[in-house]
Amino acid sequence: EVEVVESGGGLVQPGGSLRLSCKASGFTFDDYAVGWLRHAPGKGLEWLSGMRWGDETTVSAASIKDRFRLTKDNSENILYLQMNHLQTEDTAMYYCAADKFKPQVPLTRWMTAIQALGTRPVGSAFGYWGQGTQVTVSS
Repeated sequence: EVEVVESGGGLVQPGGSLRLSCKASGFTFDDYAVGWLRHAPGKGLEWLSGMRWGDETTVSAASIKDRFRLTKDNSENILYLQMNHLQTEDTAMYYCAADKFKPQVPLTRWMTAIQALGTRPVGSAFGYWGQGTQVTVSS
């Protein structure tokens, strides 16, 4: 079965850190753009950061670029989201999305387009999405 699987979420105190994982299963990320988004209660999807797997071109939203960082493991097909200095407003369900990279579509445009869906889509018309991993920041 082709899917992406997120893990690494949990409960953390303000100021703490977490590392989320997004693993490809049944395929490899080689020709894909892979990104992280989150969905907080009462809000729409928010794109965070994305990477073009092949050349590691990366984009990040201004709101998190000083605190969140992408890294990857090529051999395991895992994209990590390292999150530092977490704040209560970072509480959300975090999703990983992967779609075939299209050279004519800049990475930021792809991420804003899937953000505009508002919520995690069903099916694979907008790429492969995981079930999400919950991050709760609370004292």
